[in-house]
Amino acid sequence: RWFTHFYVVSVLWNGCLLLWLFQAEFLGGSLPSWIQPVHRALGRDSQGEDTGNEHFSALLVLLLLWLHGCRRLAECLWTSVFSNGVIHIVQYCFGLVYYIAIGSTVLCQVPANIRNGKELSVHVSWYHIVGVAMYVWASLHQHRCLVILANLRKTKSGKVISLSHSVPFGDWFERVSCPHYFAELLIYVSMAIAFGFGNVTWWCVVMYILFNQALAAVLCHEFYQKNFSSYPKHRKAFIPFVF
Repeated sequence: RWFTHFYVVSVLWNGCLLLWLFQAEFLGGSLPSWIQPVHRALGRDSQGEDTGNEHFSALLVLLLLWLHGCRRLAECLWTSVFSNGVIHIVQYCFGLVYYIAIGSTVLCQVPANIRNGKELSVHVSWYHIVGVAMYVWASLHQHRCLVILANLRKTKSGKVISLSHSVPFGDWFERVSCPHYFAELLIYVSMAIAFGFGNVTWWCVVMYILFNQALAAVLCHEFYQKNFSSYPKHRKAFIPFVF
């Protein structure tokens, strides 16, 4: 339930970043002053070629990231049924910093020579379409899996009757123990695709998500195997048929 705080921060912060970027691209505004030293640290060339696709890709990814935070916040508030587990203060502080840093990372992918009021020429490329399609597909499955987990603790009328763990079935749970973690990875991969595949910074983010979610999935998988003797043997922990 503490992740609700993270998604509140994500929605508010990424919403502000999205507004700033939209104003800079379409309304002649300017990006925050703190973005300039970050650009220099990342080696962004303010005199480099100004390509509309880079601007549009960053705007699209930031929009997808904001929508992801909105959906996850809504699920935390109205879908999921949480146990009484607690979170370590270090992990809590790291989570708050992470959800601020991730949106800032997207904003820093905008070329330093922001368009200064010139009209943004939007060129939708094939990788934008593929990225959005994969994002929607993974998000739908993640939501379905979270609904399945929540329904294990509810009656058909929606009344919460238990906070204990049970074995989930249905959707991607038929293949892996933690399909919602796998879907989270696919969502971040979809954003890397929307960036045009070549954004090294965002692929580093994807690698972090891969190791983070894989570790959580392995721990959860071991918990299921330890506590449920009849747990399906064919299920993998994280990636179907692989791991």
